[in-house]
Amino acid sequence: MVNKVVFFSLICFSFVSCSKTNDKSGSSKETGLPQRVKSSSQGIASWYSIRTNGGTRTASGEKLRDSASTAAHKSLKMGTRVRVTNLRNSKSEIVRITDRGPYVKGRIIDVTVGVAKRLGFYARGLAPVRVEVLEDQE
Repeated sequence: MVNKVVFFSLICFSFVSCSKTNDKSGSSKETGLPQRVKSSSQGIASWYSIRTNGGTRTASGEKLRDSASTAAHKSLKMGTRVRVTNLRNSKSEIVRITDRGPYVKGRIIDVTVGVAKRLGFYARGLAPVRVEVLEDQE
């Protein structure tokens, strides 16, 4: 059992690397418009919910909804849109930063429980992800 925990920890930490990326683009399913990526990082994502958050308000003042396409990040500006991609299955979703966190070392983003289900890592609780910060669409 200890060997499995050590092995999992090593794999998790191997995903925690940051890299700046420019000139990448993809299409937004919401608008169909190209989405330019300002920066990209990789690490471990976890999920949170109204129950685990200890309340229904986020740091931005918005009401937390478990099904919303929102997330918590330690430093990105509130309202920033990011594409979160599960590196195990390549599923991705664009979410908006509305809260602060995660507060566990080694994790780079907390998504709502609904996003975790759509990205396919709800049961595991954690997933290696790529987080791409998208340019504002005006």
